[in-house]
Amino acid sequence: VQLVESGGGSVQPGGSLKLSCTASGLTLDDVVIGWFRQVPGKEREGVSCISGSDGSTEYADSVKGRFTISSDSAKNTVYLQMNRLKPEDTAVYYCAVDPLYPGNAGSYWFETLGLGVAGYWGQGTQVTVSS
Repeated sequence: VQLVESGGGSVQPGGSLKLSCTASGLTLDDVVIGWFRQVPGKEREGVSCISGSDGSTEYADSVKGRFTISSDSAKNTVYLQMNRLKPEDTAVYYCAVDPLYPGNAGSYWFETLGLGVAGYWGQGTQVTVSS
């Protein structure tokens, strides 16, 4: 399994960015896939995830109403549209998936993947929000 992220960059507060994560070695329809972010010196934070089987989604409270996760089965790619970005959104964003995760999108996915002992992770893409 390989996950390749793209779309990070620098933007002013209030701006938008769209991250992409293209997966190989699995089919998004069969898994829950999502995004974490991490700032140096802080714990990794679950941002959002989406279930390929039923399209259910989950968001961290800090990004609800501003971020939207979606997926394109034909491209085997998951997206994270980030609007109204804030300086506190600055972090390295990682795409993650565990093909053996048994449930649908939800906070338990954040807890399980966040342990960092299972699953696959992308290389990360930097998002910087600054004026």
